Amino acid sequence: MGREEACERQRPELTHCGDNFALALGGQQRSNSATVSDPVCDPFCAMHDIRFIRDHAAAFDEALNRRGLAPQSRALLDLDDARRKAITGAETALARRNAASKEIGQAMAQKDAARAEALKAEVATLKDRIAALELEQQTAQKALDEALAVIPNMPLADVPVGRDETGNVEVRKWGTPPAMDFAPKQHFELGEALGMMDFEAASRMSGARFVVLKGPLARLERALGQFMLDLHTGEHGYREIQAPLLVKDAALYGTAQLPKFREDLFGVQHDFSLIPTSEVSMTNLVMGQIVDEAELPYRFTGLTPCFRSEAGSAGRDTRGMLRQHQFNKVELVSITAPEQSLDEHARMTRCAETVLEKLGIAYRTMVLCTGDMGFGSQKTHDIEAWLPGQGTYREISSCSVCGDFQARRMNARCKPKDGKGTRFVHTLNGSGVAVGRALIAVMENYQTADGAIVVPEMLRPYMGGLDRITK
Repeated sequence: MGREEACERQRPELTHCGDNFALALGGQQRSNSATVSDPVCDPFCAMHDIRFIRDHAAAFDEALNRRGLAPQSRALLDLDDARRKAITGAETALARRNAASKEIGQAMAQKDAARAEALKAEVATLKDRIAALELEQQTAQKALDEALAVIPNMPLADVPVGRDETGNVEVRKWGTPPAMDFAPKQHFELGEALGMMDFEAASRMSGARFVVLKGPLARLERALGQFMLDLHTGEHGYREIQAPLLVKDAALYGTAQLPKFREDLFGVQHDFSLIPTSEVSMTNLVMGQIVDEAELPYRFTGLTPCFRSEAGSAGRDTRGMLRQHQFNKVELVSITAPEQSLDEHARMTRCAETVLEKLGIAYRTMVLCTGDMGFGSQKTHDIEAWLPGQGTYREISSCSVCGDFQARRMNARCKPKDGKGTRFVHTLNGSGVAVGRALIAVMENYQTADGAIVVPEMLRPYMGGLDRITK
């Protein structure tokens, strides 16, 4: 059985409108979303629900409009019409071929050789017709899948509409930026003066957007990562995960980095890519799985290197560690039942905020507007730490709820408590937080007039008791 045929056999069961769309229109999460009976479809078959688009074309286009995109329902439905027409034609031709085959036997039994030969010719023609229609179906299916794969998730109804970051809305602030009686320096000025942050050596071996950390500054970065892991596993109930840094395309497709954002990835040999974030590895732990809903939510955390080409960031933050090709990050991932995801989003955001509160770093939390949120997100909270050297808040964490958008692409389902059918899980991801940016925030907020860095009390046990980094 081909991929398209397997998908076609499953798709008629997917008759729901989908939580993503219901919530985008201001509805509530539903307990019966995405209920199906047979999880046979591979990860490259599930994207948006074409049946919802057919039944709610105007609502679908309005959701795209909120993201600043042109209407697409008509083009998608034309592709689906071509697919359905080919399926109907093939089924009709197959039924006639089967009937004609029986008639051949009857004609031969009646010694009607002329009729038998005519029926054999008809069967041969029908065989060719069926093959042509199956090819048409496969072509239309492929075109439909490719079109759906590059359409972003639908924003929730309460997400502010905007074109770019200027449309983001502040949710809350915590802490007061430190008052300094001297001109604060940026992190790279501090690090280079300490002799512990070497961009020149990194550039010689790797080029731009890399850094070499040395001595106590390297240990401070390691301490931050260990502190965050201990916090999230010990106090927030996350399970620590060590997962692959190299993944196949199917995993990247599942979390929606592919096919649209291949240029942001670092590909390597043997069809692997380096992870842009461990969201990819940890979310795909449920790829192709049916999990027991009673066990949800799953909460995963991990500290890994991350690799991004920063293809769309030419000329931005070219100095320092704010935007690098390689960086460390503590990731938070949750897999939930549909009813749990919005509460889990608020909880995940609080877990990330707690990191900064324990470090004593002022921050603000923003809800991203439709023009600034990520491709796979329904709603995103950005947490921005105060950086005295820049005199502004900069992003240190993003926490997103994705609804069933990634689960459809991964074919990840849960079995409800009543045991009837299965439904797509919901997925969430967030930074808990970016370790390199946390290092920047600590350096700039805890700098002294003589260029030293005071080690926050929370980190001193991880630093062997060191309370001050000096040259």
